This record gives sequence, structure tokens and C-alpha cells, in this order.
Amino acid sequence: MKGFKDFILRGNLVELAVAFIMAAAFATVVTATVDLIMDLLGKVGGRPDFSDYAPGGVSIGAWITAVISFIILAAVVYFVIVTPYLRAHDLMTRDQAEPPAAVTEDVALLTEIRDLLAARGGLPPRV
Repeated sequence: MKGFKDFILRGNLVELAVAFIMAAAFATVVTATVDLIMDLLGKVGGRPDFSDYAPGGVSIGAWITAVISFIILAAVVYFVIVTPYLRAHDLMTRDQAEPPAAVTEDVALLTEIRDLLAARGGLPPRV
């Protein structure tokens, strides 16, 4: 029973559960946004549902509607979720950037030798 308790209380599992619940809740927001954009497209160009469209008897209307919905959904997810997340992540990690490593004594000596050779014009060719 202790192993099961450890498994349930493991941090990754709890984070995954929270992410799943948040994604399910956010799915309604994304779906409503896609419906809103599809309705706006319908106002501009006619009916936004192409399900009845069948040129030459081939029913491709449902596929066209699904592709348009997917493109709108991908754009909403990218601009509403991914872009703000990346900006916030960049802001948080910018402050946590590690300072450059201190130059060791041997590297400093080699750098000084290189600079002196370069100043004399006697820097050997690189191999």
C-alpha cells in the first residue's frame, strides 16, 4: 500500500493531472473562440459550414470545414497560449541566467600569450 501511496503522491503525476484538468477546461474556451471566428467568417463570406458542399458529387465540404476549424484552433492556441508562455518563460529565465564562468589561470595565461603573438604579427597558422 505504501508503494501505491508514493505513486499517487509523486509530483509528476499530480502535475500531469492538473495539466489534464486545465486542458479540459480550456478546451471549451478554445472551442468557443473557434466558433466565434467561424461565425465572423460566415458574416463576411456567407455560411461558415461547408458540410453540404459537394463539387462533382464528392462530399469534401465536411473536410474543408474541419481544416478551416483546425487552422483557426491552431492559431488560437499559438497566439493565446504558446506566445505568452514563451514570453513569460524568457522573462523568468533571463534573471536566472548563470554568470559566465571564471577564467582559470592557465586559460588566462594562454590568452595573454595569444594576444602577444598576435600583436607581434607572429601568430602561427591554425591547423
